Amino acid sequence: MPRWLPRAMILALALYACFQLGSWAFHQLIGLLINILIAFFLALAIEPAVGRMAARGMRRGLATFLVFFAVLAVGAGFVVLLGSMLAGQIVEMVGDFPKYLDQVINWINETFHTELSRVEIQDSLLRSDWLQQYVENSATGVLDVSATVLGGMFKVLTIFLFSFYFAADGPRLRRALCSVLPPAKQTEVLRAWEIAVDKTGGYLYSRGLMALISGVAHYVLLALLDVPYAPVLAVWVGLVSQFIPTIGTYLAGALPMLIAFTVDPWYALWVLCFVLIYQQFENYVLQPKLTARTVDIHPAVAFGSVIAGTALLGAVGALIAIPAVATLQAFLGAYVKRYAVTDDPRVHGHRRHGEAVVARLQPAPGSKNAAAREEQAPAAEGDA
Repeated sequence: MPRWLPRAMILALALYACFQLGSWAFHQLIGLLINILIAFFLALAIEPAVGRMAARGMRRGLATFLVFFAVLAVGAGFVVLLGSMLAGQIVEMVGDFPKYLDQVINWINETFHTELSRVEIQDSLLRSDWLQQYVENSATGVLDVSATVLGGMFKVLTIFLFSFYFAADGPRLRRALCSVLPPAKQTEVLRAWEIAVDKTGGYLYSRGLMALISGVAHYVLLALLDVPYAPVLAVWVGLVSQFIPTIGTYLAGALPMLIAFTVDPWYALWVLCFVLIYQQFENYVLQPKLTARTVDIHPAVAFGSVIAGTALLGAVGALIAIPAVATLQAFLGAYVKRYAVTDDPRVHGHRRHGEAVVARLQPAPGSKNAAAREEQAPAAEGDA
């Protein structure tokens, strides 16, 4: 046996063990890494506001605290107002539920010539095995729900803490990162950081603008239908549909439908139709144009980046995909060599029908038919 073989086997086993250990550690820390990624993009989003306040002489830590406090105050006020409104509407719906049930039963009896009664339906539901099993499962799942809520609160707190540190110690973090790089690489890192701040701010600006347009459109509909709490519901639809990826549209449309149902069941159907139509208009008309102007990427690239981000990281990937791709595109654009475009009309898509016919009849240069015609041309000239 060669002398180097035992050492090679030991080295291979050590590398395999290190790989398995690294893979295990990565899977264990994937949740923390995703939270840090979200915190980093959140810090980039508030960097312009913090930078302006710091430029006027305020300490970055205090400026970051004030920005976060303003965001949390607005969010908490909105949640409290929405919760009080929702609680009142739920109480009203529970009180009017027998009336809605009677209307449905009367419609079924008149349409299908049946003889159903609300008392019999209530007794059958209360005595059903399905309801008892559901209650038992709900009672046993209280601890799971509590653990999920506490875990979610811990994740939110982790994200806010990391984003606060990233925003407050942004210059120190940049200096620490540049201190281990040569001067040429330091310039590239600082340029990439600045591009990321601009693109993330532009993305949030486009989302805020779409939230405003969506809120105004839904407010007009809810006001025409005379649905209560129309302004609050409009703000809810605008914010939730734009800043909660994937399921935000369904969460945003469910609450106005629920409130509209308390006024008139047909109003809920009108709200559903409007939400579906507006969502298509936003996806295919409004969002591509706003994203292309604020983030400066092609609508098809934005749509594909969202799909790819969702496939890789789920809802988090869908939220940060567009600013990440826009930053990468702007950063790599400086290294792409570009040339002047020719004045050929075909560049602009202009092509006359006669030219197209001639192009189809003439053989391509270098083909066998073209070579044969070139050989026949001198022969024809000699005969002449």
